[in-house]
Amino acid sequence: MNKTSCEVLIVGGGAAGLSAAAAASKTARVLIADDNPNLGGQIWRAELGKTKSPQALELIKSIGSGKVQVMNNAQIFAASGTNCLLAETPEGRIELEYEKLIIATGARERFLPFPGWTLPGVFGAGGLQALVKGGLSVAGKRIVVSGTGPLLFAVADYLKNKGAIVAAIAEQATSFNIRRFGLHLLARPSKLAQAITIRSRLLNIPYLTGCWVTKAIGDEKLTAVTLVSGGRSWDVECDFLACGFHLVPNTELASILGCRIDNGYVAVDEFQRTSANGIYCAGEPTGMAGVESSLAEGKIAGLAATGQSETARSLFAERDRARGFGNALNDAFALRNELKTLAQPDTIVCRCEDVTYGRLSEFDNSREAKLQTRCGMGSCQGRVCGAANEFLFGWKPGTVRPPIFPVRMEEL
Repeated sequence: MNKTSCEVLIVGGGAAGLSAAAAASKTARVLIADDNPNLGGQIWRAELGKTKSPQALELIKSIGSGKVQVMNNAQIFAASGTNCLLAETPEGRIELEYEKLIIATGARERFLPFPGWTLPGVFGAGGLQALVKGGLSVAGKRIVVSGTGPLLFAVADYLKNKGAIVAAIAEQATSFNIRRFGLHLLARPSKLAQAITIRSRLLNIPYLTGCWVTKAIGDEKLTAVTLVSGGRSWDVECDFLACGFHLVPNTELASILGCRIDNGYVAVDEFQRTSANGIYCAGEPTGMAGVESSLAEGKIAGLAATGQSETARSLFAERDRARGFGNALNDAFALRNELKTLAQPDTIVCRCEDVTYGRLSEFDNSREAKLQTRCGMGSCQGRVCGAANEFLFGWKPGTVRPPIFPVRMEEL
């Protein structure tokens, strides 16, 4: 078993992790451990070197200075004693020893079950975008983009740019809520300009508010989806469905390390410190507020972890502004109750163990359901069905235990 050590270990190579590394590397030896083959996270994945984002370019320059060690394809799955994490890599297990730890594990998409959602051709919105970034061709494919939030525009714009035929964008939020959210953009000219630019490129694509998918149609693969809006339903032929219902924070690592979790998020103080000694957290695990908030939180965490408290304090206002915008976004695109009624008794909710909505309806909490049906005990370890059950039934997630990801037996 290999072993490496550093002063500051950062788990996660997305916006928050890269920002933390750039700040901490000015005075400390920093190691980024990321489970993807490339840095960039969900935002810049696979295209970090091609991006025109000034923030990304600045981070690339900082990370490329040689002061930051990068370990890709490293899946953190457990802790080993004090100040040491275990990671599975293509070369085998490795111990990562640290003095300070910054958790920047990001978030994953929330999937909500509806009839046909397990058909080949149905993807998460961000998941399909990531696959296309990785080389999947969508040229000439008809795609419906559905769900909620500004991500739908970004995904539709990206897919169209790659040659896809975007048949419709179905947004479950009401037009009133979207207009109200638009008022927040007036105070943020850069975001307003970005929104106008993207929207102008999608003018020929139907944008349907108060609209959502109720059924995916097909035998062996997706051929169409059923949309509903204002009491009317109709079918739209398509090759792919890209649907996204917000994000779920990846808090599993923080949980097994003893960090306090409040309302599904890692609790942190003004310096991004968690309740566990020497551990900081930044980005989506602390709250969904967008890339600007992640960048600010990462920088604060990196500075605070290396004793640069006063410099970190100067960024508090920037972070709080970004968080305020994120809160307004979350309010505007809150999931409607009608989405809880999409699943039918025979609709699969837990894909790993083939557990249906009807079966789960027999139980009062996730623990009972797990004991009787194995719901949440499959290879995804409840990452998909857990968030769905929380929305559908109000069930709180169960206790997290290592390994937090499936690993080879030899690593255990």
